[in-house]
Amino acid sequence: MSIVDLDAIKKISLQGKGYPAILKEIHDPPKELYIKGEIIEQDKTAIAIVGTRKYSQYGKQVTLDIAGELAKLGITVVSGLARGIDTFAHQAALENKGRTIAVLGSGIDKKSFYPSCNYRLGEKISQYGAVISEYPPGVRGTQFTFPQRNRIISGLSLGVVVIEAPEKSGALITATLALEQDREVFAVPGSIYERNSQGTNQLIKSGAKPIACVEDILEELNLSHLLKTERREIKPETREEEIIFSVLSLQPTHIDEIIKKSGLPTSAVNSTLMILELRKAVRNLGKGNYVLCN
Repeated sequence: MSIVDLDAIKKISLQGKGYPAILKEIHDPPKELYIKGEIIEQDKTAIAIVGTRKYSQYGKQVTLDIAGELAKLGITVVSGLARGIDTFAHQAALENKGRTIAVLGSGIDKKSFYPSCNYRLGEKISQYGAVISEYPPGVRGTQFTFPQRNRIISGLSLGVVVIEAPEKSGALITATLALEQDREVFAVPGSIYERNSQGTNQLIKSGAKPIACVEDILEELNLSHLLKTERREIKPETREEEIIFSVLSLQPTHIDEIIKKSGLPTSAVNSTLMILELRKAVRNLGKGNYVLCN
């Protein structure tokens, strides 16, 4: 009995039509790729974003900002569809109507798909990009397959951005593989007291380029021509919005603090934040924390 929809999952051999040319450059490219979705010409300009599953609000915010900006510029976002930073990278690309590619360490059929909680997100990715694996349907992920798939994440990309990573992290494996493949490695600096920044800060000490914005990535990769000349500016339209704007910043602020500092009724704060979210002026980071969008 078949466990996959054979019409949805395609197999491409190393010498076959449609195999990504950039992936052929690495020293051990997969002999076969199983693909759900499409890899297109635009995906030649791709950046990988990786990081820890145990993310902080800072890591989430940075991932959403960077992945979202890359997607707006037409750059494909590549990641591993793991929980945490990977998930936010894919989501940000989709939310900004961009392309994204997820590389799995398991088969891409529903029964084998890992993590299973991201299967629905994977289905959406396959509509606006691709979900790929070197493992055929029916293969479960193991401690070997996930580190092994990391070479594909970096191999599909011009560079790898590590958002957050403790000292021992799969994201650091991806960074090491990227260097071996002559890809650029970028790292987001963080507090010396934060466990999630130990890996990224060490990468920077070892020569990775520290980044604070998308422009840093584009400059290093000679892609600055993709930058748009005009940035969208959102201005408050009501007194309540003006007050909320004055309270919020790029640092997370809890809704209790927003209510306290604004002096507005709770109902007014909630409704105003909802409207501003719809206008993509503010972002809800979860657990009641809000920031202004760049």
